[in-house]
Amino acid sequence: MTDWTPDINTASGPKYLAIAQSLADAIEAGALTPGDRLPPQRALADMLGLDLTTVTRAYGEAQRLGLIEGSGRRGSYVKARDKVAPSISADDPGDTGMNAPPEGFGGTLAQAFRDSVAGLLGADMAAAPLQYQRSGGAPSARRAGAELLMSRGIACSEDTVLLAAGGQNALHAIFSAQFKSGDRLAVCAHAYPGLLALARRFGVTLQVIASDADGMDPASLDQACAGGGVRGVYLVPTNDNPTTITMPNARRQAVAAVIEKHDLLLIEDDAYGWLPDHPLPPITSYVPDQSWHIASVSKVLTPGLRLAWLRAPNVAGAWRLAADMHETAIMAPPLNAAVVTDWVRGGLFHKLIDEVRSEARLRQDIVRESLSSGSFRAQDYGYHLWVEVPEDLDARHVCDALRQHGLPAIPADAFAAEKSSSRPAAMRVSVGGAIGRDQLRRGLNLLAALIGPQAPRKINLV
Repeated sequence: MTDWTPDINTASGPKYLAIAQSLADAIEAGALTPGDRLPPQRALADMLGLDLTTVTRAYGEAQRLGLIEGSGRRGSYVKARDKVAPSISADDPGDTGMNAPPEGFGGTLAQAFRDSVAGLLGADMAAAPLQYQRSGGAPSARRAGAELLMSRGIACSEDTVLLAAGGQNALHAIFSAQFKSGDRLAVCAHAYPGLLALARRFGVTLQVIASDADGMDPASLDQACAGGGVRGVYLVPTNDNPTTITMPNARRQAVAAVIEKHDLLLIEDDAYGWLPDHPLPPITSYVPDQSWHIASVSKVLTPGLRLAWLRAPNVAGAWRLAADMHETAIMAPPLNAAVVTDWVRGGLFHKLIDEVRSEARLRQDIVRESLSSGSFRAQDYGYHLWVEVPEDLDARHVCDALRQHGLPAIPADAFAAEKSSSRPAAMRVSVGGAIGRDQLRRGLNLLAALIGPQAPRKINLV
């Protein structure tokens, strides 16, 4: 069962609609994925202090919208993409709002997958990728991950590198093994919703640290840690999700110095670290003995692979996390792992990333053609934007309008580490995934019209 809990404290209107909206936001942000089982209705009602009828109506509304499906005694699940109602899936492939690599590079990835599967299943060890494997990944997959991470300057070996079923699985393992209820974790004001959900699940208090155009401010982090009590820090130093900030190397070193000074645990979520032409050194390379480094395959190639390498600071820590992975996901998908390992060995892994990067740049060209230069932040290799809206607009309304036209967008409050009753003034807009270039251009033109100086100050949705 998923750890999802709806946040309806600041919602206005009927509670059942607020729950359904919170569910939709969690799916769009990637905190809930297809197949995740939702809490039983009675348990959720007790958790929220509501009557059962309200939660039943909320689940009914979510089912009507095509977000979830019931399965009798097994409960309710997030609906798979190929089963979602046409209004939010087949005709609008970008409407999930999840931040995914673009699919527009000529079918190369699909062909590479077919070729590798055919080769693997025709080999002497054909049965291995179809069987149970040890939690943490097969030695060959861990070795491939270690080689990739060492090429980035990270000290590791196959004994300290695990293969997780995606970045969220890796984060869950870290929280389970390294944090207890009441611990404090330093974060920026806006953070990945999956991280926020885990903090709630494990009772970890998030301490917001001031940041600037270069990311988290080292002096503010140092001050927050001066009195003790901060257990660790979570950072996405390259193309931050959602703000797109990339920390310069000097800032990475300064933050690393504070981490070392206060003996903090670092969770470096390096989801996009392979995308720049010349990647900066990971913060982990400066504080290897204190860092847990996550390198996602899903975020740089395709979310369907559900793989991420997790580098632990030592062997004991790695296998403690492997035990948690076994409890939550048993293992990373073995066939996917074998395919990606094959790509690493054959040199195809980086070639595929090169194609993703090229497509991302084409899409960023469309962004720059469509939006005024001061209205958004982005990296030229990235596939999301951070867009601020005029003070008299509510970003939630802008996001609703964009999603109706197929452009995935999520308001800033879905990423807020500290909840506020004020309306969100920014949003993350995704330009990757299945959305095509023409549809992207139309959506961006709508965005420009909605936030421009001549934009209407009231957005009517149909």
